[in-house]
Amino acid sequence: MRVTSNSELGQRGEDAAAQLLLKKGYRLVARNYRTRYGEIDIIARKGGFLVFVEVKFRRSSKFGTPQEAVNARKQQHMIRSALSYVKQHSLFNESIRFDVLSIGPDTSEIIESAFIADSRYTY
Repeated sequence: MRVTSNSELGQRGEDAAAQLLLKKGYRLVARNYRTRYGEIDIIARKGGFLVFVEVKFRRSSKFGTPQEAVNARKQQHMIRSALSYVKQHSLFNESIRFDVLSIGPDTSEIIESAFIADSRYTY
């Protein structure tokens, strides 16, 4: 089946990402969590962490690697969205981390603890 739109491509990429995370021992909690700051693709648990995962998919490396698209601005939006989730669900004592799942034409890679939320961010 041929993918015809960016949204369909994104959905198929996220479905593949969810399956990969499950195979790697993640337990999925939520998908496509939306806040006024943006969206978190996947929220999962693994190894005592509540993990917020950004999925980046590229058909080619022409415009850089998928993980390069998770720039400072995207990280800031993810952190704020994650804090919103933590607050909404009263998960203040949880250890959290931010992973990036990079899906390219030839490989997939999970980058654990790809970035951190520093002391600027509070509940």
